[in-house]
Parts: sequence; C-alpha cells; structure tokens
Amino acid sequence: MAERAGVSQATVSLVLRDRWRGRVSPARAEAVRAAARELGYRPNLAARTLRLGRTRTALVVVPALTNDFFGRVHAGAATVAAENGLHLVLYPSPEGVGPAPDPFASAAATLDGVLASSMAAEALSALSAAGLPLVMLDSEPGRAPAAATVNPDIAAGMRQVADHLRELGHRRIAHVAADVDSWTFAVRAATLAERLRSTGAPAPRTERAELSVVGGLVAAERALAATPRPTALVCDDDVLAAGACKAVRRLGLRVPEDVSVTGFDDLALATTVEPELTTVSLPAEELGAAGMRALLAVLEGAPEGSRSTGRRDTVLPVRLVRRGTTAPPPDRAPG
Repeated sequence: MAERAGVSQATVSLVLRDRWRGRVSPARAEAVRAAARELGYRPNLAARTLRLGRTRTALVVVPALTNDFFGRVHAGAATVAAENGLHLVLYPSPEGVGPAPDPFASAAATLDGVLASSMAAEALSALSAAGLPLVMLDSEPGRAPAAATVNPDIAAGMRQVADHLRELGHRRIAHVAADVDSWTFAVRAATLAERLRSTGAPAPRTERAELSVVGGLVAAERALAATPRPTALVCDDDVLAAGACKAVRRLGLRVPEDVSVTGFDDLALATTVEPELTTVSLPAEELGAAGMRALLAVLEGAPEGSRSTGRRDTVLPVRLVRRGTTAPPPDRAPG
C-alpha cells in the first residue's frame, strides 16, 4: 500500500489509524486512502483485538426505548461504530435515571467502554467500577467517572424559547416541568427563570409533571387554573407539550390564540399534533455520533496535544423551530 501511494509505511499507519492530521498532508492522506480502496484493504479486526486486548464492543445505555429521541441517538452512535468496526450492545436502564446494574457477569471482560445518554454519572457506578471508559450524553459535564461528555446546548435552547415568547409579548408564562431529578431538566428550569428575570418578566409559575402526555395534561390544567391565567406554557419536552395542548382544549380555550405552548426535543410527535408544535430541535443523531467518536478517542488515545485539559467535553448547537402553537397573547393579537 505504501508503494502504491508513494509514501512511507509510517505514513500509511498514521492515515489508517486516523492519526495523520498535523503530521501528514491532506493530499498524501488521500493518496493512502485511494490506495487502500484500490487494493481492497480491510482492517484485520481480529488481529487488532488481540494486539490491543479489546473486544471491540461497547455498551449504549439509555433511560427508555419508547422515546424516539433515544432511538435517533442510538442510530447516530451505531453509524460511527460500524464505520470503525465496533460492535454495540443496546441496554435500556430499567430504572431510567436510577442505577443501571451490570448487565453482564463481568462488564470489564465483555466490553471496551460505555456510552450513556441522559443519566446521572453515579447511575453507572456498577459499570464504571470495573474501570470501563465512560462517555456521557446530555449529562452534567465534569462529573466523575465520565471521561467525556457530549451535550446539546440545553441552556441556549431554553433561552431561545424565552426570547421567542417575550418577543411575541407574553409576560404570564408557566413552566410545565418534568418531575425527573436530572441535570438536563435542572438546566431547563434554571435557564428559563433566569432569562425571564433578565427581560423583566415575572418568575414562571412551575408545575411538576410526570413525563407522559397525561402528566403534561394534569400539570397544565393546574397551571391554567391560576389567576390571572398564563398566556404561555413552556414544557420540558414534546410529550408534556402534547398533554398541555389537550389541557388547553379541554378548558374550551384555543392553541395558540388563547394560550401558546412550546416543547423541547423536536420528536416526531411535534409534527403530528395540530397545530404543529413550536419546539427546540436537538441534534439527536449527531449527539449519538459525537458521543461514539468521543468514546473511540478515549479507547484509541487522542492525538498528541489534545489531552491538555484531561477531559473532552463537547457542546452541540440547537435551534428553535417555530411552528403553529405560538402566537401573541390575546391582549396583543391584531384586530
């Protein structure tokens, strides 16, 4: 392969192990890849496993499989894993954000690492105690024993929601908050309160909700019973927002003419409700893909100079998708 590409064997090794950046020119790297394609090169994963003492298998832990967000996270992770010859085992934690037991007799003997989404790092203690590299998604940065975190910019998303409602003229805003003790929902609550305070709006009335359509409906009914009634409901996710929309209609009100509703996540559900839901779109597939790339970097060892901080924490951008469930409040509506 080195002879075909016109480079040294060391250069071939750097390119095939994806460690060429800063050491090999892009043109030479492409020459090596072209030679690999022409020669039908495939990495000998069995030999690599023996040499590295690894199983080339990683565990993906999610709180639930019934939410399509986690399905998309897994799809992104699986794509990157397949590209790198890594096998995945998908494991839904039966306790959600609670402790996830070791699914194997000895995880360290069976797995190379763990990628976990939307959970507290302490919940993975049974797995991390074995010394397995751990990368957390949508979880608090800097918490041991995670070697890295990859998070959507939750705070930026909630600021976009607050700014959108304030620009429409809403001041009486209620928060339908997920009754789940996790970092991601704590950030949503704190950011909403801070952003409204900074714009001179009253603090949001908060109603805690079980993370379901029924939970969103019940919490929204409580919020809408307040006097004066809120003109906007900010929901911690799209499932709660679907319940909130039902609550508005059951009270004989309209969405968005009487009450605006926002969600978070941009699940498939967001475009199946009518009107379609204004929500924050999280890059679920890229979250899984970036998380798997981070885990591979931990497993393979990062390029020289990239470990100066001792951690790798990544934040992915998010965006507000404006649809039909938000409008000016009734006292600001035209006509």
